[in-house]
Amino acid sequence: MPSRNGPNSRPRRNSRGPLFRFWATALALGLCGCAGYRLGPTNPELTNGKTIQVNFFENKTLEPRLAEAVNHALRKRLQQDASYKLNTGHDGDIQINGTILKYERQGVSFQPNDILTVRDYQVTLTVKVTATERVGGKVVLDREVTGRTTVRVGADLPSAERQALPLLAGDLARNVATLLVDGSW
Repeated sequence: MPSRNGPNSRPRRNSRGPLFRFWATALALGLCGCAGYRLGPTNPELTNGKTIQVNFFENKTLEPRLAEAVNHALRKRLQQDASYKLNTGHDGDIQINGTILKYERQGVSFQPNDILTVRDYQVTLTVKVTATERVGGKVVLDREVTGRTTVRVGADLPSAERQALPLLAGDLARNVATLLVDGSW
């Protein structure tokens, strides 16, 4: 008996089978890939409901404006992380103090035609960070932390370093916040 679509038509195949299998496999792999992801603080036992206060860092280098940039970047990073609640008064559960110890620049690449003229510097900032619990005075973090960035020298080095200062302070703040939040001291 001829089919309804005509005598020469083939029976229609279910073309959704391979497409359905593809999307089911992609969904399963996607869900397995996120199996290790956790929403919220990485160490809730350590940070649960605590407030943190960032005191003004002391600058022992000759480079101006480092303390302001570091304090701003660290406060911003701790707010973004949201593991601790940032406290701007003088009654935070954890008090962070710091001393900026070193500001160094080292040439990492040079002009192709002049090996004495630096094209890129790596700038390193070293800070001694101490985090202390307000009640009890227990020291929860006491170590030197570094931040790094690369500066491309343009027309003048001071302008290039001034523009790179937020990147340098941001890298340092990321390293400090990671140590505070993860509790790997």
